[in-house]
Amino acid sequence: MQRDIQKLKAYFADAPADISLDDVDLERIPSHVSLIMDGTGRWAQARGLDRSRGHVAGVDSLREAVTTSVRLGIDVLSAYAFSTENWKRPQREVNLLMHLFATTLVKELPLFHQENVRLRFLGDLDALPKETRDVFQRGLDETAGYDGMTFALAVNYGSRAEIARAARLIAADVASGALAPEDVDVDAISGRLYTAGLPDPDLLIRTSGELRLSNYLLWQLAYTEMYVTDTLWPDFDRWEYLRGVRAFQGRGRRYGGVVSS
Repeated sequence: MQRDIQKLKAYFADAPADISLDDVDLERIPSHVSLIMDGTGRWAQARGLDRSRGHVAGVDSLREAVTTSVRLGIDVLSAYAFSTENWKRPQREVNLLMHLFATTLVKELPLFHQENVRLRFLGDLDALPKETRDVFQRGLDETAGYDGMTFALAVNYGSRAEIARAARLIAADVASGALAPEDVDVDAISGRLYTAGLPDPDLLIRTSGELRLSNYLLWQLAYTEMYVTDTLWPDFDRWEYLRGVRAFQGRGRRYGGVVSS
């Protein structure tokens, strides 16, 4: 994706001492960055606040992540917002999250329009409240024609359920004769995942210091570089994002091979 150099430099002005735009190679920016947004509850509890306040504060961090991605020229930004396991949380918290998804998307649509961002969702949306589904559909409809960055939000998403769904789709196609068993390959599976048509993530950023994938994009992250920060999600900003990109650029990506000498 093309980037506006003037906006880019202005956005990353006033850099902290340890990181600046000069520390990254703009010719080696990852194409797809994915985020596991963790630590909102702990952020709130550390301040003596209800967990819900952490979720609300985290919206600002996600907005900044979207803008940062656009400025850097990232093609795809994906983010893990609500897992299939998150339904186990207290009903009050689940209800708040569903309401927050709907109200936040309405508020953020002007940003998507301004930045030419196309919205996409990953996960089974049928289980969501009608209000949330209706707002999500509005976002899909209003941004469908945009050709800038794609922002893919994972809601009611679980990677094992996604892979099982792909297997059912393949089984149905084989049973109907639309697909031969010998044609069931990596591409056949990838094409039936929620991420079909998107490149696999180059960089996964996880906040709050946890060292696990939490049932997120298990298939797609096969060769993704990971950056884990102790920063809690509501404190995640453009500078921590830039630190993640710098770490990514310091890695040697071999995809199972070796680096030639």
